[in-house]
Amino acid sequence: MNQLEQLKQYTKVVADTGDFQSIKQYTPRDATTNPSLILKAVQKDEYKPLLEKAVRDNPHASTGAVIDKLLIAFGGEILKIVSGRVSTEIDAKLSFDVEANVAKGRELIDLYERAGFDRERVLIKIASTWEGIKAAEILEKEMIHCNLTLLFSLPQAIACAEAGVQLISPFVGRIYDWHKKQTGIDYQGAEDPGVQSVRRIYNYFRKFGYETEVMGASFRNTSQILELAGCDLLTISPDLLQKLADTEAPVERKLSAESASGAQAKMSVDEKTFRFMLNEDAMATEKLAEGIRAFCADSGKLKQIISGMR
Repeated sequence: MNQLEQLKQYTKVVADTGDFQSIKQYTPRDATTNPSLILKAVQKDEYKPLLEKAVRDNPHASTGAVIDKLLIAFGGEILKIVSGRVSTEIDAKLSFDVEANVAKGRELIDLYERAGFDRERVLIKIASTWEGIKAAEILEKEMIHCNLTLLFSLPQAIACAEAGVQLISPFVGRIYDWHKKQTGIDYQGAEDPGVQSVRRIYNYFRKFGYETEVMGASFRNTSQILELAGCDLLTISPDLLQKLADTEAPVERKLSAESASGAQAKMSVDEKTFRFMLNEDAMATEKLAEGIRAFCADSGKLKQIISGMR
C-alpha cells in the first residue's frame, strides 16, 4: 500500500481544498474549505459557472448573501463526492461577535437543508476566539456541529472541548512557520513544534475523556502528517495527498487513545484564564490575529469579484 492508503488505516483523511474536482481520486472521508480556498477555486475556469450562477440567481441579494449561496454551492458539490462531512467557514469579520456567529451558523445550515443536505453532514467553521467558542457552544446545543479553526494553543483547545464542540482544527504548519522564523531552525519529524502542539492536545483530550474530535491541519510537508498518524482526522491539501499516494514507505501509528498520556494536569478554562493564557503565548496570539486578517482579506477580494459581476 502507498502511504495514503496506510494512513487511512489509522486516521480519517480529509481533503483541504475548494477544488472538488481534485478530491475524487483520493477518496477522502470529509473535506474542508475556507475563504482563501474558495477564492482560489473561483478563479479557475471550471468553477466560474458556480460563481456566475450564484450571482445570476440572486440579483437583489446583498454581496454577503451571494457569497453564502456560493459557499453552499461548493459545499453541495463536495458532499456529492465525499461520504462524510464538509466544513463551511463563517466570515472571519464575525470572529469577535457571539450573536452574529450564531445567526450566521443557523443561516448556513438552513441553506444546506433547503438544498437537500442533512445538517449532520455539515460542520460550521468558526475562528477559535473566545466569542467563536461561545457561539459554537450555543450552536452545538441546536445540533449544528462546528469546526473551530485557527487554533494554535492548548487553552483554545480545552475551551472548545469544555464547550462541547464537535471538532477542532489545530494548525501544524503555521506553528512551524512561526518557530522557524524565530529560531532559523528547520524542524523535522517529532521535533516540529506544530506536531508537538497537536500531539499535546490529542493526548490531553484522550486522557481526560473529551469527545471533541482533533483534526490536524495546515501542513507544510508529509513528515508532519506522518508524525500525526492516528490522530482522529487530518485535513490535507491535494498536493500533499498526491505525495503520500506516490510513496510506498511504511507508515507507523504515532497517536492512539490507548497510549495517550502526559504530565499535563486537567485545567478549567474560563474567559479570564483563556485571555490571559492566550496573551502569554506570543505565537498563538500572533497567528490567530494574522489568520483572521488573512481570511478577512480574501473574503474582501471575493466580494470585489462578485460586485464587479453585478
